[in-house]
Amino acid sequence: MSEQVLYRKYRPKSFSEIAGQEHIMRVLQNALKLGRIAHAYLFAGPRGTGKTTIARLLAKSVNCPEGKPDEPCNKCEICMEFSSGHALDLVEIDAASSRGIDEIRELREAVRLMPARAKYKVYIIDEVHMLTKEAFNALLKTLEEPPAHAIFILATTELEKVPETIISRCQTFEFKKLSVPVIIKRLEGIVSAEHIKADAEALRLVALFADGGLRDAESMLGQVLASSDKITLEDVRMILGAPDSEAVEGLVAALLKKDTSRALELIDQTIDQGTDPQFFAKLLVRLTRHLYLFKLNPRHIELAGSELSPEEVSFIKAHQEASPEELQKLLKILIDAYWNSFRTVFPQLPLELAVAECLKA
Repeated sequence: MSEQVLYRKYRPKSFSEIAGQEHIMRVLQNALKLGRIAHAYLFAGPRGTGKTTIARLLAKSVNCPEGKPDEPCNKCEICMEFSSGHALDLVEIDAASSRGIDEIRELREAVRLMPARAKYKVYIIDEVHMLTKEAFNALLKTLEEPPAHAIFILATTELEKVPETIISRCQTFEFKKLSVPVIIKRLEGIVSAEHIKADAEALRLVALFADGGLRDAESMLGQVLASSDKITLEDVRMILGAPDSEAVEGLVAALLKKDTSRALELIDQTIDQGTDPQFFAKLLVRLTRHLYLFKLNPRHIELAGSELSPEEVSFIKAHQEASPEELQKLLKILIDAYWNSFRTVFPQLPLELAVAECLKA
């Protein structure tokens, strides 16, 4: 396998290769077809959901002289330069390290210059919320009166920290976390291209661990591949510190039965095996949520689709003794345990306290 990291090796080269974010793709591609290109865009959303990738694709598409209006050809010199990251007319700025007014003043001076080869000069400012107040004020002046040959694409994971004056001058697109099935499909494509065998449940666990971020999922997949030429569920559990399904299902069952000794025993055993307590708590919340939703709607399993494993489906159907009210209380207790696990020196303690809380519920 190539030493190049997977998320770079398989970075989409056209809009059709993007996983998820269909609502954004539709608007941007229609704008490209109609030639209605805005001078400034603001991409906001969780990390690893495609903001920078789509920004680069947009930059390439507006400058490609050979391709379709809504897709780059990936063959012309302009496309090759933009894909390689060597294009003079694509300027990427990391606002986390270049956040001061001096850097933005330099940008304001440079933006006056015409593009070297392309039709537009595109500026991608990543983590734009990290700019200082003075830098935002300087950027605002450029966004108010942009040159016709310049396009700005701002990206942020914290939209609330971007001033309203900046937001109002951009077309804003909010990126969503990717669903588990979408991430699994993408991972399946990568392992197929790499000619590697992978267990379906192993890829599902990677997708769950990624928490909606495709880049994280691809990085984790690369981490697993570094230790083995075949991806098994056991490999993923060991490398990522994930609990086995029996532990998750066993603890939920013990909590439903209010079996304190069994619940505490499972927590001790699972944590002693090197399991990440936060992820353990997250999986407990996830399974209890599906139990609760199935209790409210018998079609929930059908609607959840490939997000649930066959084992999880069997567990949910076999554990319907609790009422919706009891499941709701348990869910709230586990959610509190999950968040509290980030604020204690003993990450397993919130789960142990959750067991005691369940006895009173």
